[in-house]
Amino acid sequence: MNIATKLFNLKGSIPDHVELVAVSKTKPASMILEAYNEGHRIFGENRAQELASKYEELPKDIEWHFIGHLQTKKVKYIAGFVALIHAIDSLKLLHTVDKEAKKHDRIIDCLLQIHIAREETKFGFDTEEVLELLTSGTTAELTNINIKGLMGMATFTEDNTIIENEFSGLKNVFDQVKSVKAENFEPSILSMGMSGDYNIAIEMGSNMIRVGSIIFGERS
Repeated sequence: MNIATKLFNLKGSIPDHVELVAVSKTKPASMILEAYNEGHRIFGENRAQELASKYEELPKDIEWHFIGHLQTKKVKYIAGFVALIHAIDSLKLLHTVDKEAKKHDRIIDCLLQIHIAREETKFGFDTEEVLELLTSGTTAELTNINIKGLMGMATFTEDNTIIENEFSGLKNVFDQVKSVKAENFEPSILSMGMSGDYNIAIEMGSNMIRVGSIIFGERS
């Protein structure tokens, strides 16, 4: 099955209100172009320099999302064009994105990553830290970022009950923070769900999923 067919089938299986980020990390520009030629415009990458290279090579109306753990020293490579940074996992990173966005006279949309998984290797804030960030007035100082919502990654497990509970917990946090009034905070996006668990994520309230292998095949 080719990329066009996989993309068509996937889009046909998800609700209209759910945004699809086609995760193209490690995949060549030619495969991204194949999906682009089918009308898809949102692609996700997790390596800053690889993303910068693909940005130069591919059409400029692509909406690039950075989806992985982002080191502060790598923000400069993508600050000039990135549309959404999914995984803001520290206040330090948020300040760095704001600083680099200023250099390009841009406002960069971001999502705060909440740690919901059982694995300690996953990054992110806990609920109390996010509430503290949003109610402390800190975001008022960050005039070149716009926090658009939350994201999270579930535990890598075949136990769907664990995944459901983690996504449900993140949806509860999202509903909780939506009522917070803070500068540069306009929560509309809940990014959760990947190739193995996006159906559960959608059932639990996700409106943005990050899917790669279903479209492009497994990473080699």
